[in-house]
Amino acid sequence: MTPEEHLAATDPRMAALIARTLRYNIKPPALIRPFDSLAESIAYQQLSGKAAATIFGRVRALYPKHRWLDPKRVLATADGSLRAAGLSRAKIAALKDLAAKTLDGTVPSARALARMTDEEIVARMITVRGIGRWTVEMLLLFDLARPDIWPVHDYGVRKGFAKTFGRRKLPTPKQLMKFGEKWRPYRSVAAWYFWRALDNKGRA
Repeated sequence: MTPEEHLAATDPRMAALIARTLRYNIKPPALIRPFDSLAESIAYQQLSGKAAATIFGRVRALYPKHRWLDPKRVLATADGSLRAAGLSRAKIAALKDLAAKTLDGTVPSARALARMTDEEIVARMITVRGIGRWTVEMLLLFDLARPDIWPVHDYGVRKGFAKTFGRRKLPTPKQLMKFGEKWRPYRSVAAWYFWRALDNKGRA
């Protein structure tokens, strides 16, 4: 049974959502760099995608001869240079804490991540300043393609769930956690379809 078949069998409304929606297509990239992914997440916090992309592009431009961000170089970069690129003081502090914790091994390498459970990764990553559970869940879901991540605090997932099941109020994270039990072990896929429910505004 495919993930879609498993989810569709739980409720006709879920089946209808899947039938009219772009298929789940998240696959892990060949090379995963946790430092780069989390650095980008920090830059994007509380900003529109376009503004954040511009700022992160300026940060990357501080290291023109390097394809990837290097935590050692980031730590050595003057705060003023990062401020000039558009990062707030809080984000600079978070980025440098991320760099330091990458160098000391708190942030696991890609190889180490492959051997860790979802909750082990969350527990380790949220020790970094400015990194919360939701940010790590997005890393797990999109960068690592873990199949059973259930981001119950995500507004889009909550709103997509309410739309799919005809609820006037958004479910609380606690309620959504309970509802999600029937979608194990494919809750990442369920989250994907609830996000897609919001893409299909005229057809749901």
